[in-house]
Amino acid sequence: MTDPMIQLQMDDHIRMALKEDMPFGDVSTAAVMPEKRVGRVQLIAKADGVIAGLAVFSRVFSLLDPATSVIAEVADGDHVASGQHLATVEGDVRVLLEGERTALNYLQRMSGIATYTAGVVAALAGSSTTLVCTRKTTPGMRLFEREAVRLGGGSLHRFGLSDGVLLKDNHIDAAGGVALAIDAARASAPFVDKIEVECETLEMVQEAVEAGADIIMLDNMNHDQMLQAVTYIAGRAQTEASGNVDAANAAAYADLGVDFVSCGALTHSAPILDLSLKHLEVLG
Repeated sequence: MTDPMIQLQMDDHIRMALKEDMPFGDVSTAAVMPEKRVGRVQLIAKADGVIAGLAVFSRVFSLLDPATSVIAEVADGDHVASGQHLATVEGDVRVLLEGERTALNYLQRMSGIATYTAGVVAALAGSSTTLVCTRKTTPGMRLFEREAVRLGGGSLHRFGLSDGVLLKDNHIDAAGGVALAIDAARASAPFVDKIEVECETLEMVQEAVEAGADIIMLDNMNHDQMLQAVTYIAGRAQTEASGNVDAANAAAYADLGVDFVSCGALTHSAPILDLSLKHLEVLG
């Protein structure tokens, strides 16, 4: 996350999270550490997984005090083991205590998503299908959760409603049908935008192909229906399988020949990766 615009967005979100956690300061830390003293604390993995979000973790502390240092022994995307020492954080003890929970919340959440994503990527290994995330993200956390998917080996779908045309069931109902929705989108969207349409039946797939859809999402179809749909499309549009995909059933999509599998579970169902800041030492 080194792009200046991403850095700006990241900082805004982190500042809001810090204000949420201590709107009027940290009364516990103020009681035990009223003056600045230098200390250090250790970041430890308490479970096996993929680490993601070290830059966000570090930024929490540097926004509180730029003099804080985080010396990492692993990099984002690395597999870590329970009990492994991951980093040392050194600086004003008050900052270490004040930033601890916010920093860990980001790192645990992002690492959990990266770990879950890596598992689904492994289930699709050997196929030509690309795993992508969805907009089913935690409000205010999309920037971080999408980065975690990427670090776990997944790929990214559209960020939000402003940067891609995806005609879902309610858009189709509003327009009066698949072809009418595609025609309306084609007439109003910039020529560089692809038109993706969600189809729940083979009849909708046929209509989408005839209307010139660029990408056809096969939504909540069973395996045989998807296979029939891919055979019918025959490369005339890219294909995306969607609907209740998770780590347990992802492998079942590997033989379909779809271009993409979208998986909301990456961001809405991944458990956190258990991490901890332990063994705080006051140095002087």
